[in-house]
Amino acid sequence: MTQRLAEISRALVAAGLDGWLFYDFRVSDPIAYRVLGLSERGITTRRWFCYVPARGEARALVSAVESRRLDSLGIERIVYQSSAGMLAGLSTILAGARRVAMNYSPRGAIPYVSRVDAGTVELVRSLGVEIVSAADLIQQFEATLSAAQMGGHRRAGAALGVVVDQTFAEIARRGAAGASATEYSIQQFMLERIQRAGLITREPPIVAVNAHSADPHFGTAEQNSAPIVSGDFVLLDLWAREPGADAVYADITWTGFVGETVPDYHAEIFAIVRAARDAAVDLVKSRVAAEIPLSGREADRAARGVIEHAGFGAEFVHRTGHSIGREVHGMGANLDSLETDDDRRLLDRTCFSVEPGIYLPGRFGVRSELDMTIESGSAEVSAPAAQRAIVPIMARSERENPR
Repeated sequence: MTQRLAEISRALVAAGLDGWLFYDFRVSDPIAYRVLGLSERGITTRRWFCYVPARGEARALVSAVESRRLDSLGIERIVYQSSAGMLAGLSTILAGARRVAMNYSPRGAIPYVSRVDAGTVELVRSLGVEIVSAADLIQQFEATLSAAQMGGHRRAGAALGVVVDQTFAEIARRGAAGASATEYSIQQFMLERIQRAGLITREPPIVAVNAHSADPHFGTAEQNSAPIVSGDFVLLDLWAREPGADAVYADITWTGFVGETVPDYHAEIFAIVRAARDAAVDLVKSRVAAEIPLSGREADRAARGVIEHAGFGAEFVHRTGHSIGREVHGMGANLDSLETDDDRRLLDRTCFSVEPGIYLPGRFGVRSELDMTIESGSAEVSAPAAQRAIVPIMARSERENPR
């Protein structure tokens, strides 16, 4: 048995489960490939199963058309030809199992985990097997990070903080010189600075002005690009990671105002969002330090309660934060009691964003996003430090921004 399969078996014993049944059809479950250490390359046109028991040897069930598909695992395999043969083989590899994890989420509650189709769940249940969600197991094997990954995440975050400073300075420079600045041109400036910092990103950053900032996932593009002029509110949302297959993203959002002072109403909305963000941060820090389990749902409620109390609950339209990993939105627990009821625990050696927001359609939206890590019993805000106030972009062209 490989080291990874042995690790899975130990986790299953700790969870009180008989086994973990992995299933895939045409790479429909990338989680299975990651957890098992399989390559997604190669022809995959038939269904395969891999059953890892808490005790005993793992077994594979593969089609005769692609009988070598799971050979890299080095485990016993059963080869089927017909649908009846597949069902018989599945019954064989699950013999004696009563309670088994699969990569599914009851009622589709957590889409990141919900990879196995309803028909396959029905098929496995027809064999007398109780299926439970593998959500917490997936966290252990996909969302927990190494010390090297944590370090890379922090370096990427620090570099993004510099890009934010450079971007606000560039907006100020263009404004002072009477030069043109648009959402798209500033986005391209940011992309160039991200690349110059040695980072990579699959999607360009968000640069959103005024009413555009009230759209949480506004897509900055050349054809819909608004000018950036004096008196504008500007939101910057940027994410990137170091090169390398295992590198971990950083993801931050900062806001500024093109002027020497920030209007009171913008500042008031930011203060509410900041208080909500800090409430979630403080809860995570205190619970981790006290070794008291904390769910993503609870962390979301800490932030959401602040915004609701201020009268803007309906204007906070998304979860408080998301898991961060090799993708910007990772496979771990999200800070969420709105879009889903995420009762998964925030685990040691994980990373996630904290980013509450208030969105006023047709006017502007404020989001303040930072990243947190939990490592060795301590929860911390990873670089850069949290934004404390909206940046008055024209206060000076070369600045040290308020962190």
